[in-house]
Amino acid sequence: MVDANNNEACLADYIDFDLRILSVGLNPSIPSAQVGFYFANPRNRFWKAFNQARIIDTEIIPTEDMHQQLLKKYSIGFTDVAKRASAMGNELRAADFRKDAPKLREKIECYRPDLVWFHGKVAMHKFMHYAYGMKQDWQWGFNSIDVINSKVFISPNPSPANAAYSLEVLVDYYKQLRV
Repeated sequence: MVDANNNEACLADYIDFDLRILSVGLNPSIPSAQVGFYFANPRNRFWKAFNQARIIDTEIIPTEDMHQQLLKKYSIGFTDVAKRASAMGNELRAADFRKDAPKLREKIECYRPDLVWFHGKVAMHKFMHYAYGMKQDWQWGFNSIDVINSKVFISPNPSPANAAYSLEVLVDYYKQLRV
C-alpha cells in the first residue's frame, strides 16, 4: 500500500508481544503490499507449505484478516528485513537495508519473540549485516546466535523465483515449527 505521503509501497507489520513465531521475509512483494497481507503472490508457495506442514491446527486461507487471527490466536507475527515492496528482491538497494534492518533489530529486541523465522539465507545475511555488522554463513534450520535472545530458524525462501527448493522441501522445513 502507498502511504499518505505517496511513499513507495510497503506492508504493515503484524507484530505484538508474546509471539511464539515472528516470520521475517526479505521484503514484501508488490501483490502483498497491494492487498495488505504477506505472501499474497498466488505463485508464492508459503501458504501452501504452511498448510501442508500443519504448523497450526487450522488450514489458512490467506487474507488480511487472517493475519490478525494468526497474531491473536496463534501468536504468529509477520514482518520483513526491508519494508519496500518490489517485484524481485534483487531490486532492493543497500539503502533499503541500512534503513530497515536496524528497525527490525529494535522490534526483535522490544517484542522478544520465542522464535525468529527467516525466509531465506539472503534475508538472514542482509539482516545480520545491516543490523549487527556481522557476516558469516548461516545454516538451514535452527541457529544459535549470541546477539539475538530468540531462537532463530532459517528456511528456504518460498518465492516462485527460488525454484531450487521444491514445495516438499519447504514443507519439511516448516514441519519443524509445528506447535
